[in-house]
Amino acid sequence: MKIPVALQLYSVRDDMANDFEGTLRAVAAMGYRGVEFAGLFDRTPAEVRAICEKYYLAPISAHVGIGDLVKDPEGVLGTYHAIGCRYVAIPSITREMLPGGSEFAETRDNIVKISRVAADLGITLQYHNHDFEFENTDDGRHKLDALYESVPADLLKTQLDLCWVQVGGEDPASYLRKYTGRAPTAHFKDYAGAKGNGRLYKLIDRETEGEASTTFELRPLGEGSIDWPQVVAAAYDAGVEWAIVEQDEPSMGKTPLELAEISLRYLESL
Repeated sequence: MKIPVALQLYSVRDDMANDFEGTLRAVAAMGYRGVEFAGLFDRTPAEVRAICEKYYLAPISAHVGIGDLVKDPEGVLGTYHAIGCRYVAIPSITREMLPGGSEFAETRDNIVKISRVAADLGITLQYHNHDFEFENTDDGRHKLDALYESVPADLLKTQLDLCWVQVGGEDPASYLRKYTGRAPTAHFKDYAGAKGNGRLYKLIDRETEGEASTTFELRPLGEGSIDWPQVVAAAYDAGVEWAIVEQDEPSMGKTPLELAEISLRYLESL
């Protein structure tokens, strides 16, 4: 892998809550070169930056909810600027906020406003997808494509989650190449099984009733269904600057840290 690899720290969120510095130390010891934050666990920007510098981890990015960004864009983005993040990604929006939804026009305007504040701080705004953005608008476009068509590329980049791209029905390598030059980071995540009718993600799956899917399982890289050699080749072609490993939920009887290491070792083998 010539592309540097970071870890989305949501993957090890319980470890972060229990031992913030120790978890970052373990992530660095595995060989990860950067991290993407999903909360700061009551640490100050100065504390977070100092710990990252101590263990030679680049604080690449952070996932920040759109509600927080709308409420206080200068304050929230200023926090991540102080840490040293180059990117901030909106991790999800609701169906109503997507193209075709009743809240889309307001959401688009908010994204433009947030992006301009971010740009003043030297931060690039991105959007991180799940699978439901691959539902179609009335004119037959994927809602994700319609979102990117509605906001200029210099104001909103994509952070394609390649697991959800495939679950949504697209080929991850081809779709990544489609956004060449607009995908500075991408989420590398694998899965096995079929989508089924159950809940696929705990954090945002508010619309699906019932238990988690029994036929779908998130996996470390190389242990699932995605053709990673093809995806890595596409990442080079598309200009991806950072591959960010993420696994939302543990599997295979392994701990989140063990799974993070499996994924990194697999990428190194390529």
